[in-house]
Amino acid sequence: MSHPDRLLLRGASALLGDELRFEPAPLDVLIEGDRIAAIEPAGTIGEAARLIELPRQMLVPGLVNGHQHSNEHFQRGRAENLPLELWMQLVRTRLPVPLTPRQVYLRTLIGAIESLRTGCTTLVDDLAPGPAIDRERIDAALQAYEDIGLRALMGFAMMDKPLLDSFPFVDALVPPALADELRAAARPGADEQAALVRELAKTRHPHERRVGVLVSASAPQRCSHAFLMRLRALADELCLPVISHVQETRLQVVTGQLIYGRPIVEHLAAIGFLKPATSLIHAVWLNPREIAALAESGATAQHNPWSNLLLGSGVQPVRELLDAGVNVSLGSDGSCSTMTTNMLTVMGTAAGVAKLRGDDYSRWLTARETLHAGTLAGGRALGYGEALGSLRVGALADLVGYRLDTVTFTPLNDPVRQLVYAERGAGVRFAMVAGRPVMHEARLIGIDEAAILDEIEREYRGLADRYAAAEASSAPVIDAVAALYRRSLASAIPPDTYRARL
Repeated sequence: MSHPDRLLLRGASALLGDELRFEPAPLDVLIEGDRIAAIEPAGTIGEAARLIELPRQMLVPGLVNGHQHSNEHFQRGRAENLPLELWMQLVRTRLPVPLTPRQVYLRTLIGAIESLRTGCTTLVDDLAPGPAIDRERIDAALQAYEDIGLRALMGFAMMDKPLLDSFPFVDALVPPALADELRAAARPGADEQAALVRELAKTRHPHERRVGVLVSASAPQRCSHAFLMRLRALADELCLPVISHVQETRLQVVTGQLIYGRPIVEHLAAIGFLKPATSLIHAVWLNPREIAALAESGATAQHNPWSNLLLGSGVQPVRELLDAGVNVSLGSDGSCSTMTTNMLTVMGTAAGVAKLRGDDYSRWLTARETLHAGTLAGGRALGYGEALGSLRVGALADLVGYRLDTVTFTPLNDPVRQLVYAERGAGVRFAMVAGRPVMHEARLIGIDEAAILDEIEREYRGLADRYAAAEASSAPVIDAVAALYRRSLASAIPPDTYRARL
């Protein structure tokens, strides 16, 4: 007699356990509810309500994308060759581009579709809400993840300071009238932002829901001390993960020196902000004291190598972080700067750029270490402990099947290396999230992908001119920030900071 909540995946090989050990022989993987209940040789498990045959496939834990911004998906391909601080002005434009709830839903699905098609089953969406919090539009984004079947944690890039005042040298270099205008621009209040997270956590806690919320402090320098500590306390009270952009660029190290009298990670350690299930996004420009503080606190340094390359931010000292025992996860960042949320690209880039950090090739990042960062370490960063990112009994059943009968895996010498360095999504054939198939035989199950993509193109035709106008409106801001950027290059940073731009 079959059990109604038992689903059997049969015939695939797999990367098993936390060590990602390749098992070439066909397997039976039994799913009960949202968990992996058993892993045995193919044909030895029966009594399942449903059988899915996965011949000539390799099951791999679904990738965890610890950082993207769905509010950028309509802007992919619109910018190039700008450093972060200038590029930001094209995303948070002087002139906003309002969207309908349906447009927000469609925009969110762009990244969600690409995620599943490139092996990612869990993502963090750091959604910038714009001038005001609008629950109808936030709910539309959450519904997109519900419909497609992804595991998603949404934050809201919270800050209580004008963005302009997160930069140094403003009073000296920004025209006063422009500064006054930017400081007066509408933005959500501190109470409103905190209340949004508190309210959503009642019904969308990530421990209980596949689509949940977390606490996002956009960046320490964008928050007053009181607001930053309020967000820390809120996360602690509600047992929610925390993310924050920290020391992505050299300019941000200069900013920390001027605002806090010390680098930002050192400041966060001193005020008690660093804790487990806290991810410092980017964490590129670090010194040894900061790495030691991350290790001691249990916080995560999240590597966004593809974004850091395209924005010229630098290369994270990954080996030094790993040597210190810091949990290192991976993220794609937003697709206005990166053009893509493809986590396979992120993994390949992470393993590749790490080889530029020195001549001692014994310390270069391996493919296996990179895949670990993109799976189990990503789950740990979000507070899932050992439950997410591993193909073993008791773990959450978030799995992806890759075809092995492709040129990428032919001849099959080392499936981990070939996955990290060569696979970019063409071989993704099957995906399951929380024990539920969301892709089978390369077809998405929860949505009509072709119809959605067609609708996105039609909707965007009416928005392209608005985005162009919004970008044009930001030209004076970009010019002003460029002056701040140039001034920062002449400012000293701690001499023991690991060199990030090679």
